[in-house]
Amino acid sequence: MEAREPLRELRGALRAVLARVREGEPGEGREPFELPRFWDALGQTFKVTSQEATKLSLAFSGPPLTSAEDCRKLSEDVQNAILAVATVYYWLPKGQGTTLRKMVRDATTEVVEGMIQLTETILSAPLESLSQDQLISTGGVWEACEQVSNLPRDNQAAVASALAACLGVVKDALEEMEHALVEGQDPYSDIMEDEELGFRGNRDTYWSEADRKLLSSCMGLMKASKACLKKVLGVVKAYGKVDSPEQIAQLDDLADIANEISPSVDELALSMYPPMNQLAVRLNAAKLASVLKKVLEITKTSHVCPPSEEGWVQFLTGAVDHNMNKIKNFTHGQL
Repeated sequence: MEAREPLRELRGALRAVLARVREGEPGEGREPFELPRFWDALGQTFKVTSQEATKLSLAFSGPPLTSAEDCRKLSEDVQNAILAVATVYYWLPKGQGTTLRKMVRDATTEVVEGMIQLTETILSAPLESLSQDQLISTGGVWEACEQVSNLPRDNQAAVASALAACLGVVKDALEEMEHALVEGQDPYSDIMEDEELGFRGNRDTYWSEADRKLLSSCMGLMKASKACLKKVLGVVKAYGKVDSPEQIAQLDDLADIANEISPSVDELALSMYPPMNQLAVRLNAAKLASVLKKVLEITKTSHVCPPSEEGWVQFLTGAVDHNMNKIKNFTHGQL
């Protein structure tokens, strides 16, 4: 048997584990679930996997050649380590929160993918040599395994982390658009200069006066998106609880709908560049306004919004309506 044959079998087994992790449902175990025990076990399995990656990589880093028997033993150890990671991931029930579960699943997937990558790198490299790719792949597994210490420990922390990520994307989109507006009439001036004439005659790269009026209200809607995410993140951190299934589900609902804000902001921003199709802008603005109002509505009816926080929910709902009405007025002739 060729010395590396067990590695080919290992690669196939790891791919099967990866498919199950991506598609599989959690096992609702009979034993009462304990979150601290889960984290201890997951941390331990990630640590063992990191160690097995090191052993595997060292075995194929130079002479003497690894025997078929040693290769089989190494492959079995790696497979067992990865199966342990997947098994512990399956302990985490949906009842702990789908946002938390998705983050743990992504981290688990990354570890399995990293190990597949390392196995493939060793298989494609010449015998008795340690390639740069193999070093990078080994480091990739280490990094993926270290992520376990940065994972949110409950669904409140997971939802706060998801909201913070959305807020970052929206801030970037807003800054980009503000920068384009400050650049003046022509957002493409730095990349589309005509070398011979020194200017361009293509008005498709300019905003008209009518466009600029519409842009102002679209920017208002984008700013409302940023304010909305900032406020929701604040109340989730301050009042979010995971003591009951209802509270956990409410946090998941918030994360799910808030996830729609950043793609909606991006779509609106893209349609705002010249040549502007005002009807497309109106439709994208209406979609964003609808998502924002849903987020505000879900926030208001959930446990993260005590009466003392209802004022800003009302204010932002008004700001969304105000900007959307102005957009409707400006684009009335487009319908």
